[in-house]
Amino acid sequence: MKHVHYTDVKAEEVDVEGAKEAKIRWLITKKDGAKNFTMRLFDVESGGCTPLHQHDWEHEVFIVSGSGELRNKESKDAFTQGDVIFVPPMEWHQFVNTGDERLQFICVIPYRK
Repeated sequence: MKHVHYTDVKAEEVDVEGAKEAKIRWLITKKDGAKNFTMRLFDVESGGCTPLHQHDWEHEVFIVSGSGELRNKESKDAFTQGDVIFVPPMEWHQFVNTGDERLQFICVIPYRK
């Protein structure tokens, strides 16, 4: 079992082209004994974003605080604190902080086999 406060997990810059003012904390990983999923916490500053990208795994997302837009190549969908988002495999997606406060969200992904 693992029990820590999220601030005890190091925040790392999202070092991917297209990311801006975004950090990630790897809260639960294989190192903790998790065999199927990893849990990450993202902090995106006002005006920041994750990169627009796609991949062959899904995302389950919970918006902890802040607000923003989920964007793909054709549309924008506003979200706010407390919202839940599912991103299917191979769907283009980008989380953009359009608010004045820090955007924080939990993102769970399966391990790639």
